Amino acid sequence: MLTIKKILCPVDFSEPSLKGLDYAADFATLFQAELTVIYVLPLLPPTPSDPNTFFKVPEYERIVHAESEKKLKEIIALRIPKNLKVRSYIGHGNPAKEIVRIAEEMKADLVVIATQGHTGWHHFVMGSVAEKVIRHAHCPVFAVRETRG
Repeated sequence: MLTIKKILCPVDFSEPSLKGLDYAADFATLFQAELTVIYVLPLLPPTPSDPNTFFKVPEYERIVHAESEKKLKEIIALRIPKNLKVRSYIGHGNPAKEIVRIAEEMKADLVVIATQGHTGWHHFVMGSVAEKVIRHAHCPVFAVRETRG
């Protein structure tokens, strides 16, 4: 029998990822599971080589983290039914590796992730976070494909 008690859903605030969140909320409702919604902050670019450029990395990271956390909580408040147990989490680093790590750490039973549906050169150059998560996750992954109009 399929037992799903913990669901992980990464979002990047794009429309496709929010569609994935809708599916994750439906699964959480169906299985009465806990839902963890995560956003992974990308790695910061290296410090500018121009000595005249002033860039406070810790302050910038703190601001971006706080803004992302606020946006994540707003999305949860708007899109997730109040009766669900839901947590938010901000990760840092490579999105695919961080999603897989968090899924394993929280012992997720299911990852629900949206795909952007890119093909060809764009997929080759950018890679696919969803594809890497599917390949490396320790648990089943439900991929929500972006619908084309």
